[in-house]
Amino acid sequence: MTADEIKARIVSTIPRDLLIDLLDTAMARARQAHELIRDNTDLTGRSARGLEGQARFRLMEKGFQDTCERHGGMRLDGDVIPGTDLRYYQPFMRFGGDGLGILLGLASMPEPRELPTKNQSRLAGVTLNYHLTPRLDLEGDGRTAKPGDIFVLLLFARDPSQGGRLQEVAIGVINAEYQGFLAYEAVEKLMAAYAPPSTETEPTPASQPLVTLKKMPKAFRPPEQLDSDEAADGPAE
Repeated sequence: MTADEIKARIVSTIPRDLLIDLLDTAMARARQAHELIRDNTDLTGRSARGLEGQARFRLMEKGFQDTCERHGGMRLDGDVIPGTDLRYYQPFMRFGGDGLGILLGLASMPEPRELPTKNQSRLAGVTLNYHLTPRLDLEGDGRTAKPGDIFVLLLFARDPSQGGRLQEVAIGVINAEYQGFLAYEAVEKLMAAYAPPSTETEPTPASQPLVTLKKMPKAFRPPEQLDSDEAADGPAE
């Protein structure tokens, strides 16, 4: 698949509101991790940053799973990639129902657009395009990985200049060799690819205008002037 085809799959499969909520969750959890270490330990420097990084990822992982489930994502059953002996230990959330779908995972980046650290779960995930085999989804609930699913990561990079802040949150697809991104885009930019939310209001009936203009009042004319006008016009026929 080309980068444009991958982007089209993401836009058609992952709801726009989910991306918004994932972005908000990531920002909130990063701030929470920073405040947790700052307010509850006496660690400083490298020790504080290391513990904050661990807390940040665990808090984000929980928020990631909860947010995906609220938007209809299903956690992949088991801990082995279907059709392989490759194990994973992080939440993989599936979107797409019975059709071609997306397995969405979570990872931190050292810097924006830099590949996340390899671990067993991510190495297993990036092989999905090549190793998925047909499986019967006996429950019909979308929990089983489907042939043709692609593995996508929600990626985040911390802001080194400000504690508790993120420099970038992005969506990325890593190739099976784990050598580079097949597609990468910041979440804010990706949301522009979605159709804008409808802002239309119910039409107003033509018989009920929004504004009714007042009629101009008639000028006051004294009775004697009316009498003289009638006399000038002559008797009515």
